[in-house]
Amino acid sequence: MAFASSSRRRSERSNCNMDDFAELVIASNNPGKIREIRHLLEPLGLRIHPQSAFHVTEADEPHCTFVENALAKAQQAAAASGLPALADDSGICVNALNGAPGVLSARLAGEPKSDERNNQKLLELMAGISDRRAHYYCVIVLVRNARDPEPILCEGEWRGELLREPRGSGGFGYDPLFLIPKLGKTGAELPLELKNQISHRGMALAKLVDQLRERVKGEK
Repeated sequence: MAFASSSRRRSERSNCNMDDFAELVIASNNPGKIREIRHLLEPLGLRIHPQSAFHVTEADEPHCTFVENALAKAQQAAAASGLPALADDSGICVNALNGAPGVLSARLAGEPKSDERNNQKLLELMAGISDRRAHYYCVIVLVRNARDPEPILCEGEWRGELLREPRGSGGFGYDPLFLIPKLGKTGAELPLELKNQISHRGMALAKLVDQLRERVKGEK
């Protein structure tokens, strides 16, 4: 039985036809997240659908790491839609809380999920704490199908500080509390274009776009 050389196998794994992802589903029901992802992937000219178009409900997120939760979401959306799927898992990690709320960011104040209640809960947890350092973290997972053994993974991190009261009306999640010291503004005060350039999700998606372009170049 003949086996491909190791270099050939590496080449085959690295090749990626953009047609593989010409149409994909975003494994999220979060309008703000879907809007940001659509905007960032727009240059690739992909046909993008929210998972709600296929009546996909939110996947369970029982794992203690962002990457495991993102993979579970992508696999569920791919299985239900029959399309490649992109998922992210993200959250805010606070130094003084030993990285919490982390993967529990979306449900910090319990169900039903509420950005307003989550922000209030975080302020309560941070009452009297002087160390306000925090960062957003995001991991993006892209799978060709639900059983893809080689998902594409990209991550991004956005560092800042927590305010003692919310500011701004844009963004979502903890953006009203998340201050970017160099700009003197919160994530909720930034225009979408700027936010997408510097945010955790923006950085992760930019890496994904670069990876896809490089893989396509490798085929030519």
